[in-house]
Amino acid sequence: MRNSEQAPPPGVLDRAAQLLGLVVRAERGPTFTELVDATGMQRSTVSRTMAALERNDLVERTESGSYRGGPLFVEYAARFDRTEALIAAARPLMQTLAARTAETVHLAVAHGDTVVIVEQVDGPHIVGAASWVGYDVPTHCSALGKALIAWDAVRFPFGRLEIRTPATLSTHATLRAELERSRDRGWATTRGELEVGLDGVGVPVRGAGDGVVAALGVSGPTHRLEERHAEVAALLLDAADELHRALVRRSRRTSG
Repeated sequence: MRNSEQAPPPGVLDRAAQLLGLVVRAERGPTFTELVDATGMQRSTVSRTMAALERNDLVERTESGSYRGGPLFVEYAARFDRTEALIAAARPLMQTLAARTAETVHLAVAHGDTVVIVEQVDGPHIVGAASWVGYDVPTHCSALGKALIAWDAVRFPFGRLEIRTPATLSTHATLRAELERSRDRGWATTRGELEVGLDGVGVPVRGAGDGVVAALGVSGPTHRLEERHAEVAALLLDAADELHRALVRRSRRTSG
């Protein structure tokens, strides 16, 4: 079957990427003429390409006629700043958690309908110390993901649920019941659902307002963690409350 959406002609994306790179890397926003001179492209080609980039919020034209990064770049920069501030506030608490639980501690944030781990502090054990920073984790079979779904920071996954292990929750009904239990007790778990032999506990982290901005979790081999879920959850809840207070203080300082 022929795709109704035809691919752009060869070179179109390269030209767009070249022009976009010139704009976002420049210390001073280039003008239209400067872009033509720098690339050697036809003026009509630069005009069409820049118009497309502008329509898609990748660039914008200033009152002086120069170009700069568009709203998408501004949005990304703001999100990056918020995440960096969150990590800075969370890291000391995560180090304390790692020392007290002797397991690996993770901080995750929502990215659309996925969950991305943005910081990790390892416990003293060799087993379970692989880095997950930068990885997306499935929402339905990770403690961090369940915490973010249960507290409405990530949408419920209505599509087919990926089966990662024999213990993975495979239906929406069982997942909904699990999320309800998580909300009732205040924390989420995974029991060999993401990886065989891996357990985890996760809690929501509230930001400066009342909304959930992240999840904080502890994970480790099942044989070390399975009898300690409630104990670890209590430590995580205390840390999440302290992190919330730190984010409130930071918000007051920056807004004052």
